[in-house]
Amino acid sequence: MRVQQSLWTADRGWVGEWNEGANLLLAFGGGSAITNEALWRSISERTPSAIVLGCSTGGEIHGVDVLDDSLSVTALSFDRTGLKSAREIVDKPEDSFEAGRKIGASLNASDLRSIFLLSDGMTVNGSELVRGVRHAVGEYVIVTGGLAGDGARFGTTYVGLNAIPVTGCVGAVGFYGNALDIGHGSSGGWDEFGPERVITSSRGNILFELDGRPALDLYKQYLGSYAQDLPGSALFFPLRICPPTRREETLMRTIVGIDEEKKTMIFAGDIPQGHCAQLMRGNLDRLFEGAADAASQANTKRKGDSVAILVSCIGRKLVLGQRTCEELEAVRDVLGDATPLTGFYSYGEVSPHAITHVAELHNQTMTVTVLSEGDRA
Repeated sequence: MRVQQSLWTADRGWVGEWNEGANLLLAFGGGSAITNEALWRSISERTPSAIVLGCSTGGEIHGVDVLDDSLSVTALSFDRTGLKSAREIVDKPEDSFEAGRKIGASLNASDLRSIFLLSDGMTVNGSELVRGVRHAVGEYVIVTGGLAGDGARFGTTYVGLNAIPVTGCVGAVGFYGNALDIGHGSSGGWDEFGPERVITSSRGNILFELDGRPALDLYKQYLGSYAQDLPGSALFFPLRICPPTRREETLMRTIVGIDEEKKTMIFAGDIPQGHCAQLMRGNLDRLFEGAADAASQANTKRKGDSVAILVSCIGRKLVLGQRTCEELEAVRDVLGDATPLTGFYSYGEVSPHAITHVAELHNQTMTVTVLSEGDRA
């Protein structure tokens, strides 16, 4: 496997080249860049036989740099790994499971090793999408990826597979055969804030009540002055949820909207009724430790070329601010300088759970996927 990277910015144009023989291009960019027809055409025409998969972001990861409104392209040339792509359009959240099932069914095969998927970040229910993929391919096929972003605006997101990115799109690539080694990891690093409560009323990704009280009222009580800036300020205070009898199976959930009239909160993933829930808040050092932990889980320790695809939450970027690059440096310190880093800041991250090893939608985590075709160390 060979890895080459190129970056487009408005002031410098393209910097870097890639081999015309590449068979997979991963493109991450700001909304205006990723949907620029001329830019997209310049990518696809250079390598017409390659699968091109990309999305809009909350910030592009290119090495240990974090950029906005750029277009980062990573070209991968596989020698002994088969590739296949699949695409679905989701018109409403209720269609998410079926879209995932169709993608999984299209990619499923006896030698399927892994799936990397990108999804619209606003129309699609990420939890149901991943559940649909698992339904088709089984629970232990490695599924990683993320939900497209739109900065901190939570407006319109785009995904493209061999075509200019559009809204409502889900694109995925399947990897086949035994030559590819795949490492994966996910970790958060958030601190507890306030008492643990019970989700007493919810439906899908909408939270109605905690401990029998209107969820939004209770949430505002703890946020204090931050409450006036909802829903944006909620990125600083995610919710940790877990089954009451399996507390080690925690997931983080990000608020993407609120309904003042109904006093409800809308999350990027499902909020199951009966689960325990606890408010969390950021601690910079712990967030850096979480990024390093995700990299340690994913580290394949193989010789030869490898690439690390990082999908981190937009909420982490907002909390870290000018120190955002330090979580990328924490990943590099684990994986080493020889492993190129690419990826984006997202509205949701997809990776196997560190405890159950079953693919889930995560929020407010750093997820790392490492791909390598080299020989084992």
